[in-house]
Amino acid sequence: MEKYLDPEYLSQLVTAYAPKVLGALITLIIGFWLAGVITRYARKGMEKRNMDQSIIPFLCSLISVGIKVMVLIAAASMFGIETTSFVAVFGALAFAVGMALQGSLGHFASGVLILTFKPFKVGDFVEIGGGKSGVVREIQVFNTVLTNVENRRIIIPNSLVTSNPITNITGQGTSGVTLTFGIGYDDDIDKARQIILDVGKSCEFVIAEPPQVVVVSSLGDSSVNLTTRPFCKSENYWDVFFYMQENVKKAFDAQGISIPFPQMDVHTAS
Repeated sequence: MEKYLDPEYLSQLVTAYAPKVLGALITLIIGFWLAGVITRYARKGMEKRNMDQSIIPFLCSLISVGIKVMVLIAAASMFGIETTSFVAVFGALAFAVGMALQGSLGHFASGVLILTFKPFKVGDFVEIGGGKSGVVREIQVFNTVLTNVENRRIIIPNSLVTSNPITNITGQGTSGVTLTFGIGYDDDIDKARQIILDVGKSCEFVIAEPPQVVVVSSLGDSSVNLTTRPFCKSENYWDVFFYMQENVKKAFDAQGISIPFPQMDVHTAS
């Protein structure tokens, strides 16, 4: 005990460790300050790229924590602490966690790709391979959330989004609404074509360019199929779709154009 009270011994301790403590403190202060500066610049860069607001805080926290961990390791090494084994243990732990969460990490990486390359954005109507379609409501860190026409919430892991074909139906600003109407073989094709065109002109959401056309797309077993594709603003896609379906049927009925349906004739032997 007397040894630790000896002024000469205390002086030696101060002389030996004061520079290390001072250096470690300076390293911590400057390192944590740099972590804040780099994180702020990273945040501004991500905001300029219009990255989703839900992922920016998460990425910034990863950057900040990563830099601070490196600063702490550097400060520990100034005291003569062996950091090699510490880094090895940390690396092994990170590897084990990564293996356990590889699926989630894959979803996270895919989410970053979606937010970076922007194949779609919130509000777009999309179709994703696998038959899932709907309006994009959220692009989260691990999942993309859609709502379909029935207002059902569809949650798709981001890795499935990026590994499948993506059709952005409304991403161009305008959309063509493809519709097919069947008429009987005895009906007048030109008359039916004009009815469909007139209904399209009467719809307030159909735009003039490109112009609507009606073509014979196929000759079915019991019907001549006419296909049309009126264009509209992306947000009015379903308005045009439902308007055309209802009003073409009404116009066909009023003008005597039949819409065939499958029938079966049964003959009995007498």
